[in-house]
Amino acid sequence: MELAERADKAQNKKASLGVDVDLSQFKQEALRVERLTSLEKLQPDIIESARGVGIVEDEEARAGTFFQLDSSVLFSCHKKEVEGLEVLSTPEALRRYDWLKDYYGKAVEVDTDKYTAKAELLSGGGYFIRAEPGAKLTLPVQACLFIGTEGLLQAVHNIIIAEEGSELHIITGCTTHPLVSSGMHIGISEFYIKKGATVTFTMIHSWAEDVDVRPRTGAIIEADGRFISNYICRKPVKSLQMYPTSYCVGENAKVRYHTLIYGSKNSSIDVGGRVVLSARGSRAEMTSRIIANDQSQITARGHLIGEKPETKAHLDCRGLLLSDKASIHSIPELSAKAQGSELSHEATVGKIEEDQLCYLMSRGLTEDEATALIIRGFLDPEIPGLPDHLKQEIKKRIELTSEKAM
Repeated sequence: MELAERADKAQNKKASLGVDVDLSQFKQEALRVERLTSLEKLQPDIIESARGVGIVEDEEARAGTFFQLDSSVLFSCHKKEVEGLEVLSTPEALRRYDWLKDYYGKAVEVDTDKYTAKAELLSGGGYFIRAEPGAKLTLPVQACLFIGTEGLLQAVHNIIIAEEGSELHIITGCTTHPLVSSGMHIGISEFYIKKGATVTFTMIHSWAEDVDVRPRTGAIIEADGRFISNYICRKPVKSLQMYPTSYCVGENAKVRYHTLIYGSKNSSIDVGGRVVLSARGSRAEMTSRIIANDQSQITARGHLIGEKPETKAHLDCRGLLLSDKASIHSIPELSAKAQGSELSHEATVGKIEEDQLCYLMSRGLTEDEATALIIRGFLDPEIPGLPDHLKQEIKKRIELTSEKAM
């Protein structure tokens, strides 16, 4: 009741960043769909769209699966042979575990803005993923949030808990049905990484052109914990605004953000991240690779806050302009609040060098092939800590993006 009251008071609270979106223009009710016994029972066009964001229907290469269509959870389970893993819908987990209320809304407050408020008031589902203490889950868990109704507002609340000493890898793919052109997605994601645990989270967005997207993410990392967050946006959207915040509350906690953005058409994109280093020995690294094409307008932010001694963090943002009508605005921020906090950043924005194109074309490539090769190289920074199969998943998405650029 208290959370609902706080959310109700924040219904008209505009976000501090990004374009404001009128939520009343979207449908808030969708047809309910019955649960499935397997992803292979999905319609072929839905399966094809889901594949484009890293979701596989046979589930052999996945430890667990969650699939939500609009507001209906169609499938949630984990392999019988996989021990130490739970995959449920968030509403189901809240009904099952009374202790989950101690986590809910702590990393992302429900009254942050009107988008978090709407997600709380709609109670539209989302996933709960938990790795039990000591569980080493090498295969990733996959989760798909799918919009299949034109003009729908999809709002979900996700909670991820990695208990002490566990290891968890997640691929979340968010996309729309081929016949859907507009809608809105609000996704609250809360991460709780306990002592010595590791979470790798890879989020791939492939929305329709007139979809507004508002992810709201918070992570709390305890001593010796690691949080690796990879974000890929490979198709145009109407607007996207996200500013995830990680809190290193335990000694030697580590955070890595890797963001790959391909902006095209009339996309308005405002992305970034904040890391608060509030414990000795905590570390952070933020890497962004941004491409702006057509008339896209992209703002790339980053804020590193060193609150304790012996903390260290680096911010690296690089932008590539493919159109004179596009723009990239890089905004790095460093806040050192204690002696012995070492923070640094570098940012560059430019166009493809003519000599690079000429060299590749002299080796027999066409101009389009040369440009695609440069884009693939630009979008492919080394991401430490990823299992090989996850690296291959990301490489596939990058190859698809570079092909779309041509």
